Amino acid sequence: MDVDDIRGTAFGSAPVPLSVLDLVTVGSGYTATRALRTSVEIARLAERRGFTRHWVAEHHSMPGVASSSPAVILAHLAAHTERIRLGSGGVMLPNHAPLVIAEQFGTLEALAPGRIDLGLGRAPGTDGATAAALRRTDHLNEGADEFPQQLAELTRFLDDDFPDGHPYAKIHAVPGPVQGPNGRPPIWLLGSSGFSARLAGVLGLPFAFAHHFSAANTVPALDLYRESFRPSEVLDQPYALIGVSALAADDEKEARRQTLTNALSMVRLRTGRPGLVPTPEEAAAYSFSPLEREFVDSWLANVVSGTAEEVRDGLDALQKRTGADELMLTANAHGPEVRLRSYELIADVYGAPTA
Repeated sequence: MDVDDIRGTAFGSAPVPLSVLDLVTVGSGYTATRALRTSVEIARLAERRGFTRHWVAEHHSMPGVASSSPAVILAHLAAHTERIRLGSGGVMLPNHAPLVIAEQFGTLEALAPGRIDLGLGRAPGTDGATAAALRRTDHLNEGADEFPQQLAELTRFLDDDFPDGHPYAKIHAVPGPVQGPNGRPPIWLLGSSGFSARLAGVLGLPFAFAHHFSAANTVPALDLYRESFRPSEVLDQPYALIGVSALAADDEKEARRQTLTNALSMVRLRTGRPGLVPTPEEAAAYSFSPLEREFVDSWLANVVSGTAEEVRDGLDALQKRTGADELMLTANAHGPEVRLRSYELIADVYGAPTA
């Protein structure tokens, strides 16, 4: 595995590489089919404009998010792109048998050699009841013992190197190394707290932090990752990206109007009422309670939005404050055109290539 499989390349005047985190959002009045088609359009735009990677995230039982099966979506994106890196941001490891993930991502690596990232999370990506339904158990294996063991097992399946005498020594993830020399996806650890930050550092793996929904923990987690980092065969020094909610529009008023749709979606999700992403008109007419308004104000404080120039300035300041090696942008809004326009504007303002 080459370190270039991990480190991105900045385009234009961007301070660090820029990438895309795609939640495959479904707006009111739209369908999952349209949301998945939009993902292809975003991936092609990102590839054309020089973004480093396009990741999709595993979520379950959320009507407004159509990314329950990252491996399926990534195979589709691979068939419609040629160069951009594609990956999971992330697959929730405790939801799956490690062998299944190794087989899925070995298949993706065979479909798109040298372009696949395997980002792994520790949370279920849903509520407890749905997690129990996924795992066929009420025991949610996310603790300090289970996750590192699951990660070690997955890594051995990917490398096909269980020691002699191990119960899995004669089990092979296919496609995989048992078929001959080939590459394999680099593993990233994802997190919104210090647990995965420390583990990624100790193992010498790249780390992705969910700044877009855990902004208060960003700097402490990145500091912990860097302090814990030990050089490995994968990396000789830390490499951390952060997910950032960023939405650019042609004017500041429109950007505010669009970001409120995502804020209302989050209010509904946090209060047990998940649904499709509301329209800007619905969000503008919604009567927020005092507690909801407090949540919305806190949520929007960590969204970088406005004109392209305002978003550029906000991203530059965030990168400088956190020292992130890469910014992964998620543009969450009701309509597909708004999301596509946002990535185009950000690429333009940084002077990204046009082909």
